[in-house]
Amino acid sequence: MTRYAMVADLRRCVGCQTCTAACKHANATPPGVQWRRVLDMEFGSYPDVQRAFVPVGCQHCDDPPCASVCPTTATKKRPDGIVTIDYDVCIGCAYCAVACPYQARTKVDRATFAYGDEPGESEALRFDPDRLGVSTKCTFCVDRIDAGLARGLVPGVDVAATPACVNACIADALAFGDIEDPASNVSTLLAENQHFRMHEELGTGPGFFYLWDRAESTS
Repeated sequence: MTRYAMVADLRRCVGCQTCTAACKHANATPPGVQWRRVLDMEFGSYPDVQRAFVPVGCQHCDDPPCASVCPTTATKKRPDGIVTIDYDVCIGCAYCAVACPYQARTKVDRATFAYGDEPGESEALRFDPDRLGVSTKCTFCVDRIDAGLARGLVPGVDVAATPACVNACIADALAFGDIEDPASNVSTLLAENQHFRMHEELGTGPGFFYLWDRAESTS
């Protein structure tokens, strides 16, 4: 069995937002819509103040609450763990957006463009009317993954089969792969480092892991 997951190393992320820009470019999301965001967090008190940058987006949960509330089954979890939306089936009720504890869903009802009411040349080429009036979110660049798998490529290893945000990260803070494979890059990272998952206490089983320190030695 395959279970794709993403890993973010909070010690390496510098908050440059390159992953956000790469996601927006790859998925042609409209102004104001960011499927991959980076939270800029400060904690502590003067003079001991620290800063952390936390990439967020759809967590591709094991038990996605967005799927259980969808009245049309437009939102589904694939056997490989990726949560998808069928725009042809989605009716735009936004129940999923309300149910998602990660604020990872967006609904845009009318076309918006970067400059005025008319699309620029590149926007016109990539405008998708099927994404109006429906729920949208990060898909782990599932189209790249499927196309890569069809060519015999390995997601998380081969660039052409790996999510755009991971490929673009200048600090190598993001990784992607199969956590069911003990020899995969993500399994190695999780084994060697202490990690957590966002709102794990809700029982959603997020497929997005955050590294924060080296694993404690058992010797």
